[in-house]
Parts: sequence; C-alpha cells; structure tokens
Amino acid sequence: MNGKKLNIGLFGFGTVGCGLYDVLKRIGSKNVEIKRICVRDLSKQRPIDAEFTDNADDIFNDPDINFIVELIDDADAAYTIVKRALQMSLPVVSGNKKMLAHHIEELIELQARYNVALLYDASACGSIPVIRNLEEYYDNDLLTSVKGILNGSSNFILSKIFNEKMSYADALKLAQDLGFAESNPSLDIDGWDSLFKLIIITIHAFGLYVAPEDIFTYGISNMNDADIRFANEKERRFKLVAHVEKLQGNKLIMSVMPQLISRNKYIYSVEDEFNGVVIKGLFYDKQFMFGRGAGGYPTGSAVLSDITACLYDYKYEYKKRNDSQMPTYTTDHSFRVYYRYSDYADLDLVKFESVSENYISDEYKYVVGKVSLRELHKVQDELRKRNVFIAAYPND
Repeated sequence: MNGKKLNIGLFGFGTVGCGLYDVLKRIGSKNVEIKRICVRDLSKQRPIDAEFTDNADDIFNDPDINFIVELIDDADAAYTIVKRALQMSLPVVSGNKKMLAHHIEELIELQARYNVALLYDASACGSIPVIRNLEEYYDNDLLTSVKGILNGSSNFILSKIFNEKMSYADALKLAQDLGFAESNPSLDIDGWDSLFKLIIITIHAFGLYVAPEDIFTYGISNMNDADIRFANEKERRFKLVAHVEKLQGNKLIMSVMPQLISRNKYIYSVEDEFNGVVIKGLFYDKQFMFGRGAGGYPTGSAVLSDITACLYDYKYEYKKRNDSQMPTYTTDHSFRVYYRYSDYADLDLVKFESVSENYISDEYKYVVGKVSLRELHKVQDELRKRNVFIAAYPND
C-alpha cells in the first residue's frame, strides 16, 4: 500500500470511533481519510460533517473505499463485517475483542487465504502496543508468562476502594457516573472483558488458541467489606488479573481472577483506569508495559497506529502458530487462594488440597489453602451465584 491513500469505511461512531475521527482531524493526515461511516441509528444528531449511512453495502460497494475499520460493540455484527472485508481482500482493523476471542482462528485462516491484513492491537490494551511487541520482540521460546490488569473499569473501582476507602457499591456507581463502567457492568467486573483480551494476547505470546469457556474466569462483583479488610490486614490489594504462564513440560495455564497483590509487584501501583502488563522471560526476567487501557483518544490513537501500519503493508505473522513445539493447555495446576464463604455448603463447593489458615467468626468465615485450577473451573458458575469470594493469594 506504499504511496497509496487509505479511504476508510468506518463502522461504528461511539467513543472510540469519535476518538479516531478527532485524532485524524487533529494530526491532519494527508494519506488517511474517513470516507463514509456506517451507524445503527441515522436519526441521532452528530456534531460532525461526514457522510453517514446505516447500510453496510454502501461501504462495501463503494469502489473508492480500500480500508475497513470496525469499532462496534455487537460481536456478531463485527464478525460479519470483518469476514466480509477479508473475503473482499480489504485490509481491516477491528476493536471488538469478544468477536476476536471467539473467531480468531477462522480469521487467521482467512487472512492467509486472501493475503490481506487484519490488525487489532487496539482490542487488547487500549494504548499499550502489547500485541505488536509480542509479535515482533518476543517472537522466540524465551517467553514464560504474560500477566496484568487488562480492564480499566474494574481497576478504577478497586483503586477507589483501596486508596479512598470507598465501599464497593459507591466505587461502582462512581465508575458508572464517569463512564468507565456500563449500566450493566458485568462485562468488566466479572472478568469477561479481561478474558477476551487474554485469549488474543495468548495467540501472539504462545501461538495457542484456547476457547473462552475452557478458561477459569471470576471477577470482583462478589467482593465485600470483609474481603477488603482481609487484604488491608495482609498489606495487599485486590487486582483483577489476567494470567497466562508456561509451566514445565510445555504446558500452558490461563485464568482471570482477583489476586491479592503485594506491594513489591509492578501491578500493585497500577491505578484508576490504567492497564499494566508484565511480560516475563527466561533470561530477561520481567518487563512492564503501562498505559491507558480505555477511552476514546487512547484507543483511537491505537487504532490509528494499526491503520498506519497497514500503509507499510504490515501483517501479523503468527510465527508461534507454526512452531512444532507449541504448548498444550492444561488446568492441572494447584495454587494458593483466599476463599470467603457464608455457610458450610459453600465450603464444600471448593475442594481444598491443603489448608494453611482457617478463620470463623459471627461476621464472616474464610479459608486460605491450595486448590486446583481444574476444580475451580468445574464450579465457576456456582461460585458466581453464591455469597462467596475467591482470589489467588501468591506466596510473594
């Protein structure tokens, strides 16, 4: 595409779509222009003078449009748009992490078949270029783990709780009032948003695709004041952490769950709506990436970075997917957790291999002990329904 102008067909004009439009306008790009915008509701007033449509065909049938950007929140519609673009050999940038987490293997195959690029750095951590770094810099077997705070909304809530002594309910309401959390905040606080990003990151870190339903996912919505008190007593903080790690025997474990983080860890001090990713390798130990994970301008600028990369014919190469030594996914791994429960039926739900701490009072009860990821995965739906809370409790 060198020397060629990108005429963009944009799908979606929400927070990120507006952010991208403003960023492009502000930098005055000569070789990137949004030609037409497809939206769901044409009657909505918009403060810009642009060509809008509510019919996808108007974009796909426009011979001048040579690039597609998809920034909508409907995963099924996003899949239809991205697939159609690839089949027309139109390069496309997507921001829909749920769609990618479910369909990425098929979309990788379509990219190869039609020799066209699909880029989505903006889908994983907003302004942090984690995917491009995993593709380019960590494209060898030295990588051992990627973990971090991948969701700004839940992190904002936890920051308010631990820094300003807010209750969970008040912190959630503030996040909603400021637009960091949706009116239905489940996607963020129950860990789903982090899960989708983790799946995408894992494809680029280790080459392996693992389906969302196979990964233990548990959020912070069951957390209460007793849990916060426990964390404070131990001089730790809860953070909602997405984690993929390669173990001995070339086995890969993955999870999204709250963790009790000690003060000496990088992500302990990642505050508010920021994201932080720790990449660990065999010989370079830990490297830390930090930045805004959400919002119109940070994510819009990440989308622009993807668009600019396509000007130079950049594609993800998925090198690790061609590796004969690709790891295998497992849930056969035990680790220490904190588990707060209400009655003994809740305690029976989790099969502890060993118990190192057991506390019972009129107010609340908890156990600290070792459990298997496999056992937790079996009961994750039940854990969400009951008045319990579970968090990983690393030894250091």
